[in-house]
Amino acid sequence: MRDVVVVEAVRTPIGKGRASGALAGIHPADLLARSLTALVERTGIDPAVIDDVIAGCVTQIGEQAVNIGRTAVLGAGFPESVPATTVDRQCGSSQQAVHFAAQGIAAGAYDVVVACGVESMSRVPMGSDFPEGTDVYGSLHDARYPDGIPHQGVGAELIAAKWDLSRTRLDEFALRSHANAQRATDAGLFADELVALPELDRDEGIRPGGTLESMGGLKTVFRDPAAEKLYPHLDWRLTAGSSSQISDASAAILLTSAEYAERNGLRPIARVHSAAVAGDDPVFRLTALIPATHKVLARAGLSIDEIGLFEVSEAFASVPLAWQAETGADPERVNVNGGAIGLGHPVGASGARLMTTLVHEMRRRGVRYGLQAMCEGGGLSNATVLELVD
Repeated sequence: MRDVVVVEAVRTPIGKGRASGALAGIHPADLLARSLTALVERTGIDPAVIDDVIAGCVTQIGEQAVNIGRTAVLGAGFPESVPATTVDRQCGSSQQAVHFAAQGIAAGAYDVVVACGVESMSRVPMGSDFPEGTDVYGSLHDARYPDGIPHQGVGAELIAAKWDLSRTRLDEFALRSHANAQRATDAGLFADELVALPELDRDEGIRPGGTLESMGGLKTVFRDPAAEKLYPHLDWRLTAGSSSQISDASAAILLTSAEYAERNGLRPIARVHSAAVAGDDPVFRLTALIPATHKVLARAGLSIDEIGLFEVSEAFASVPLAWQAETGADPERVNVNGGAIGLGHPVGASGARLMTTLVHEMRRRGVRYGLQAMCEGGGLSNATVLELVD
């Protein structure tokens, strides 16, 4: 098995996923092409040598349909010989793209792969691929889960209740995410990873200056009568402020074998040390990052204390807080530059965005090991351990 390295990783700024957002005027294929173009420019690599482009995208309908990975490759001006595919593992889609790329390189099927992701939630709204009334599960699934699968907000409330996460703790975590994102922005810590666009040169959704008092004035948003009947113990703690933002962005990562990088004068940032995927209760929906973390650490032969930095999905504040409680991760090492609450959550791009931020921060701090874990719809998770290349 060959070593797989991350040579470069870039992302666009994250725009608000609404019609008034700064990136809403950009077609999603063009938005991904911006990251692909920047990746090639920064590495100096000839795009003709890319064996495959693997793109993550969740809502593959409308402007994001018909294999948006291939559309973006052609839009970026890559040779027509460069293939591409588009994958969906919900919010972990572009982290799964990294896993597929790394597996192909390790096995010798590839030498050079771009793993990337995009989501324009302003132009292709989440859920538009299953219109109201669509049966997305089928009779066999319904027989196994006769009470149905609640939406993710209810899943996040179930997590908050099970791990006894108070409204105050959830709000405190959300405030930290915005504060860390603002601090990182002001200090220029995203400079090496950002692809500044004419439309937007910094992340648009950061809201600094919030207080527990202002957060306390926000209404809870996920209460619904059907869920109340099924889960009468829920007291509804999550608000828009303690939930991730709907966003637009893209990100792209160049991976090669270590031998290819050395032979071609490419300087890697990190090695893909270990990778794992896991499943968990689909009713809770968002807890699989806990077993995925245990699984990838066991595969890596590392303890949680040996990980210097974590990038963990902030779909809702209850998710990383429950994950911290179960893994024992040092909270001071988690999402040190903000997460999806402070920065935004462009779902198909989020896995690649988190990894982009992680590898650049590992290099900046000289941290040997970093771990990324995503919660994903359906009770799924990807987890990855990265090792800094000296």
